[in-house]
Amino acid sequence: MSLSLENIQNSPLGVGGKHYRHLFFDLDHTLWDFEANARVTLLQLYQNMDLAQRGINDFDVFHKNYLAHNEKLWERYRNGYIKQEELRVKRMWLALLDFKIADELLAKELSMQFLDLLPTRTILFPHAIEILEYLVKKNYELHLITNGFEKTQHSKLKYSGLDKYFKEVITSEGSSSLKPNKEIFDFAFKKTGAKPHESIMLGDSIDVDILGAMNAGIDQVFINHLNIDIAIKPTYVVRSLRELEEIF
Repeated sequence: MSLSLENIQNSPLGVGGKHYRHLFFDLDHTLWDFEANARVTLLQLYQNMDLAQRGINDFDVFHKNYLAHNEKLWERYRNGYIKQEELRVKRMWLALLDFKIADELLAKELSMQFLDLLPTRTILFPHAIEILEYLVKKNYELHLITNGFEKTQHSKLKYSGLDKYFKEVITSEGSSSLKPNKEIFDFAFKKTGAKPHESIMLGDSIDVDILGAMNAGIDQVFINHLNIDIAIKPTYVVRSLRELEEIF
């Protein structure tokens, strides 16, 4: 069992989640598999735009570099150093530069088509639908708090069939704040009517979801899909979505 027994024993009510009413989920990397969906989308663009003939001779390296640039740029975006449009285009621009392709028009075209296609992808983490069905049947109120953009995140929810499970969707764009800032959680509490003592955050990122929830004074579930070592102790730790049944 990968559920942290120490965390359960330290929880005020132990296993069962009886004092929780509002469950706030992250979307990307938690329920919706960003890496897998990005790979499928980039591969389609790689083939459709014949990027091999433009000098990108290794798709796997291109995909790996894109993810690395995307992660770094998102950190800069969260910290207020860059704007939305710069994030969207620069991740493609830098991935192209890795192959010595300094083509701004190509970067912009890739960004535009990527943003059109990516939200239509439907690859979820294992047991995502099952656990959401389980939680809804147990009368929890499910919401999303995501640092993604409004239109993009709603499209992901629609195409993947997740939209029907969530009462409220709080995005960084819609709230004018980003996790881990306390303000996005305060916005979520106001929008949903949730109280901190009856709320819990579920996400894959220690720095964004877990520390953000701690900043907001609510419990946390770290969904450790990658089985990484962590230095802090969330309220709960699971390694698959199915293990949430042990908490709720």
